[in-house]
Amino acid sequence: MPEQSNDYRVVVFGAGGVGKSSLVLRFVKGTFRESYIPTIEDTYRQVISCDKSICTLQITDTTGSHQFPAMQRLSISKGHAFILVYSITSHQSLEELKPIYDQICQIKGDIESIPIMLVGNKNDENQNREVESSEGEAIAKKWKCAFMETSAKMNHNVKELFQELLNLEKRRTVSLQIDGKKSKQQKRKEKLKGKCVVM
Repeated sequence: MPEQSNDYRVVVFGAGGVGKSSLVLRFVKGTFRESYIPTIEDTYRQVISCDKSICTLQITDTTGSHQFPAMQRLSISKGHAFILVYSITSHQSLEELKPIYDQICQIKGDIESIPIMLVGNKNDENQNREVESSEGEAIAKKWKCAFMETSAKMNHNVKELFQELLNLEKRRTVSLQIDGKKSKQQKRKEKLKGKCVVM
């Protein structure tokens, strides 16, 4: 059981060039870079709401190559949630997630309670699609994890991906909504809470 610190650690895995960094940068900074620069390992922080207090969403963007197995094991053992990214234009990139998924199972043991998201990125490149959505969904079902297709380039489903991942967390209430930015609905509920009704 990871220590309940003020960090919520999300680890992003996937083959080289599937758009892991693009997804993370699009989410954290709202930017997209056309050129591909291989990542060794980067960590980004985003402030989120966690159990009604504020905590840091720590996103670890891992290397796409398998040169650093020790780093990979460490990332898995420290991670609270995982995003497994493949490119819909590469069947190979989906195949490469299997050993990573197996390793998460091996290190974490019971993965039923761990938020895992299988993500088919680059769905703006439909004309080059090698992996159908139905195939991604079938694998997600087999792996008992959630599934989503995204496009970091078009900013499609990027914020939704992280919010959905946090929604999967059962042990804590984690949300991208910081308490200061309550939705209108929440505000209205709270307003009504304080009122008495005389019948």
